[in-house]
Amino acid sequence: MKKSIFLSIISILLLLPKLGEAQINEDKLGAWYMCFFNTTFKKSSWGVQGDIQYRNWNIGGDLEQLLLRGGITYKPKKADIKLTLGYGNVTSGSYGSDNSTSSESRIYQEALFPVQFGNRFYTSHRFRYEQRFVENQDFRTRYRYNFFLNIPLNKAAMDDKTIYLAIYNEIFINGQRNIGNGNSVEIFDRNRLYLALGYMIKKGLKIQLGIMNQTTNSWQKNQVQFSFHQKI
Repeated sequence: MKKSIFLSIISILLLLPKLGEAQINEDKLGAWYMCFFNTTFKKSSWGVQGDIQYRNWNIGGDLEQLLLRGGITYKPKKADIKLTLGYGNVTSGSYGSDNSTSSESRIYQEALFPVQFGNRFYTSHRFRYEQRFVENQDFRTRYRYNFFLNIPLNKAAMDDKTIYLAIYNEIFINGQRNIGNGNSVEIFDRNRLYLALGYMIKKGLKIQLGIMNQTTNSWQKNQVQFSFHQKI
């Protein structure tokens, strides 16, 4: 319990200020449209999960990223944790009128475990390690930690027809600074802070609408997020 509280505090405090000037219009609102799904095979600890994310520098049309990701999950019967081995394909677009894109293949491993405080505070901790094969760059790795918090508002628990507050903070740390061709990156990659309202339509099906602030070493930007979550 003490370890979970410590991780939660560290995640919230790891908000870093904006550094430097950016070529990106930081005042223009972006938008991400996302679909998440997961399922567990009957009477088995194994399952699959995945997500599709269409990310824009603006509300729509100026591609930031198209992300397709899926993985195989394993949940031990005697431990409240879910382990995932997965693959993601990412197409990244340039800001503004430049229509050029770059591609990335990504392998990842993650551990997700929930911790509930009382009747209304549903938290989860997610640790993810990525092996990245980015176009025109050397092989790269990245570490990610995400703290999630859901708080039901009109009910005491996350039941059908529950309106809830969704908060998360995720920090990204690069495994290497040199990425090839004389280029380098900082150890700190980015931070994402998210606040949304969610609605539990029924067990295993919910939607969320919120806003995320993303901070890198060179720019900071807000993005509206609409997401659909289904557990089959």
